[in-house]
Amino acid sequence: MKLSLTLNAKRYDIDVEEGFAKFLSVQMGEDFNVSGNNDLKLLLQAYVRKNLALYEQEKQISALLERLQNV
Repeated sequence: MKLSLTLNAKRYDIDVEEGFAKFLSVQMGEDFNVSGNNDLKLLLQAYVRKNLALYEQEKQISALLERLQNV
């Protein structure tokens, strides 16, 4: 499935697996103006937000693994 995003007035098409495309489409809608132009600052902000979320998830997974090992 193909998703599109416009950055600095240039349109980018992204080919992804259909199941992931549904998820990614929702996420892109939260982070970007999917029907208009987005500047690079917005892209950088979205990147940092997603990496913060990933960092927090990894901390939670590590804490859970530690608790499971101590049971």
